[in-house]
Amino acid sequence: MDTEITYELFGPAHADELVAFLSGDTWPFHGRDTVEPDEARRWIDEGRFGGDDNRSFWITRDGERVGFVRLMDLCDNAPLFDLRIRSGHRGSGLGAQSLTWLTRYVFTEFPLVRRVEGNTRHDNAAMRRTFRRCGYVQEAHYREAWPAADGTVHDSVGYAILRRDWESGTTTVPDWDDARGTGR
Repeated sequence: MDTEITYELFGPAHADELVAFLSGDTWPFHGRDTVEPDEARRWIDEGRFGGDDNRSFWITRDGERVGFVRLMDLCDNAPLFDLRIRSGHRGSGLGAQSLTWLTRYVFTEFPLVRRVEGNTRHDNAAMRRTFRRCGYVQEAHYREAWPAADGTVHDSVGYAILRRDWESGTTTVPDWDDARGTGR
């Protein structure tokens, strides 16, 4: 039996639930592994999860809220996203399903958007596979750009999908040798 996955727009009435969601799990490949309730509340109050430039959605499977996706910089032609799946539901394909959904959502709802971007730590192999499976292409490798709570610093990698690739079902790979002829 297939499970039903839905995406529900986050609104102010969900603030307490979002605080519990963010502070009630660990997020090993995000800026902080843990989020304190006061910090989550401050993020909500600052408008990080809604408004003209941000939009957020609950990811629900069979009636249970199992994840959350936040779209940022929607007023730009290259928005970013943050995807969080509860630890008990990771590795079940939800990441790829949600990334496919959010890509379609952005390109359908925002006709001026040319690309969707995302970043992850270099050692987040599951998310990197998810990016590739969903048609995203690695475009950047940032050395020592992702500080962790324990003081270590990790490399970060950036991925994106172009509207034209999404529409055509193709993948355009960057020209990694574009420095030829520049004297480098």
